[in-house]
Amino acid sequence: MSNSSFDDGEKDAGFDKSREVEVDEPHLTEEQEDLREAGEPPFTSHVDTTSGGDSPLARVASEKPSVNNIKSVPNGGLRAWLQVLGSFFLFCNTWGIVNTFGTYQTYYEVGILASSSASDISWIGSVQAFLLMLVGTVTGPIYDAGYVRHLLLGGSLLLVFGQMMLSLCTEYWQVFLAQAVCMGIGAGCLFVPAVAILSTYFSTKIATATGLAAAGSSLGGVVYPIVFYKLQPTIGFAWATRVLGFLMLATLAISNSVMRVRVLPAGRRKFVDLTAFTEAPYVLFVAGGCLAFMGLYAPFFYVQSYAIETGIANADLAFYFLSIINAASTFGRIIPGYVGDKIGPFNMIIPCSLLTGVLCFCLISSRSVTTVILDLVFYGLFSGTLVSLPPTIFVHLTKNRAVIGTRMGMGFAIFSIGLLVGTPICGAILNATGSYTYVWIFGGALTLAGTALIAASRVAKGGFSLMKKV
Repeated sequence: MSNSSFDDGEKDAGFDKSREVEVDEPHLTEEQEDLREAGEPPFTSHVDTTSGGDSPLARVASEKPSVNNIKSVPNGGLRAWLQVLGSFFLFCNTWGIVNTFGTYQTYYEVGILASSSASDISWIGSVQAFLLMLVGTVTGPIYDAGYVRHLLLGGSLLLVFGQMMLSLCTEYWQVFLAQAVCMGIGAGCLFVPAVAILSTYFSTKIATATGLAAAGSSLGGVVYPIVFYKLQPTIGFAWATRVLGFLMLATLAISNSVMRVRVLPAGRRKFVDLTAFTEAPYVLFVAGGCLAFMGLYAPFFYVQSYAIETGIANADLAFYFLSIINAASTFGRIIPGYVGDKIGPFNMIIPCSLLTGVLCFCLISSRSVTTVILDLVFYGLFSGTLVSLPPTIFVHLTKNRAVIGTRMGMGFAIFSIGLLVGTPICGAILNATGSYTYVWIFGGALTLAGTALIAASRVAKGGFSLMKKV
């Protein structure tokens, strides 16, 4: 490069070398500045050895795409949408399995685990959900190291193996090991690829893509309970459970076939990013999410037994209540995700989470089939955002895209604590009081408390303006 062209380049960059003063640049907002910095291609420095190493360092673009380079993100196309399809089936067999546990809870209370209390049985589902999120903090660095195929295949095998072993179980400890531990770890291996791969294929459409993928958990939550309930009386618990295992095997095979990593971080991810806990928006959001998840699954686990024991519905109808929640939740994942791209994920999740808490309280006065079904439809619709939007919010709260995985894993690990203790506490409340009213009060109060902290996070991030996209 000639000296004249080099000077011209410096002038174009905003610095006139002849006058040695900076030329004023147009004022950019913080969001525009972040996008401009993230959009710059990665550069490396090298010495031009052709001139004896005396020439100045020249900047050259890296041959590999950078995880921080937003301009290189496809944001669409066949391959990108195939990742959404693969992630859809991963959600179907991770969160979808968690959403199915209410059917097992009701069956176990009168079936093979009838000698165990409702609280003891609910520990199986809560530990499964807990491991789903917690294992993600361990598998995150494995993902960053490039072992994505190993996570997908290993997680798929653990899930299917655990489901097949469940069909052989007759005692509590056996069910706990197969359904809670084995399947929980398998689901945890799949959860990180399900959300991390999408963030490298989409930028402005990330909430929409994640919402469509998260709808897979609703499909699993609709199909699996119905299949189990219809088959169990005719072919027995063992074979009904195996049929679900074969469905899991088929759908997970699709995910393993189509999902491909586009780009990985340049270096291995830190296990913990302690600087995140110095940022008020992040701290408030993870605390709010923990409380919200502590109360969120009360209806998922207990609404079927509530309807049967109170005489609101017979067993044949009550077994469909969980599928009703999950069917409505399909729209609660897709629509808020699309709207969240337009108005901001925080502005979407706060009102939906607020209504979720209110609807949990409404179950107290729901005494007929019609009112319970209406309540569950809206509960599923609004509660879906608490599963589909947090990954997008973690991206929104993290300027450096290279540590998104770390912060997301840390956040979900904290969320998992709420999942772990929430439903067993509901069971303990039910055992102590004999009334579902206090279960709904507990679930609704915790969800509303979580919503308040999420709202505080939104204010810390974007201020009090209701019209601002946050």
